[in-house]
Amino acid sequence: MRFVLLCLSFALSATPSWSQEALGLAAPAEVEDSGLLQHILPRFSLKTGIRVIASDTGVLVLETSPPGDPVFTRNGVIYHLRIQDDARHERFRDWLLSDIGKNTVESFAPDQGAPFSARFETATAPEDTVVDGDAALGAELSMTHCGRCHVIGPQNRMNGLGSTPSFAVLRAMPDWSERFEAFFALNPHPAFTQIDGLTLPFDPERPSPIHPVEMTLDDLEAILAFVSAISAADLGAPLQFQ
Repeated sequence: MRFVLLCLSFALSATPSWSQEALGLAAPAEVEDSGLLQHILPRFSLKTGIRVIASDTGVLVLETSPPGDPVFTRNGVIYHLRIQDDARHERFRDWLLSDIGKNTVESFAPDQGAPFSARFETATAPEDTVVDGDAALGAELSMTHCGRCHVIGPQNRMNGLGSTPSFAVLRAMPDWSERFEAFFALNPHPAFTQIDGLTLPFDPERPSPIHPVEMTLDDLEAILAFVSAISAADLGAPLQFQ
């Protein structure tokens, strides 16, 4: 009997907790009607114990344009996920951008219409686009400030976080320049990034959770020059379902 009770105790401790209030996700009608949310949300909840449900008044928002992180596409429309400063929101965003999340999106076969893809086609910047700045300095600054989370290139390809897109993947996104220009305002960067003369000082009651990233506008321009010169990742064409 004691062995059975111990087994039951371990089983219960391994079961995801559902005590937290569910997060609502608002999405365009075409996404809700497709059945995609009914496919991906229970799988995320089962994996993490964080409940996310479709809701017209959701605090998580899917939109067809920025701001937000591009998470999947269908029929040429890129859907962006806008989150708030909340660890559970970030967990959902990171899961969608991970290989597991992308595979979950692409494993869904809608009854009607084209499938969704989480792989974005390579976007090439116009040849006449010129970014002022010291690209060589930008390469050094990128490794120093961003290499702790992002894969910058072959030199740190084994050190980036698995849930964080590499610079090559970011460079492949259509809005790559806007994302880099305003990276300090996109989660999770505001919590630990200071741009001299641009961002407000940290709230003394909410200091940076990690060693802060501190740079100047010239540093940011140098990073932009570096990123503009690197090769975008070839993410391939969207998957086709038979």
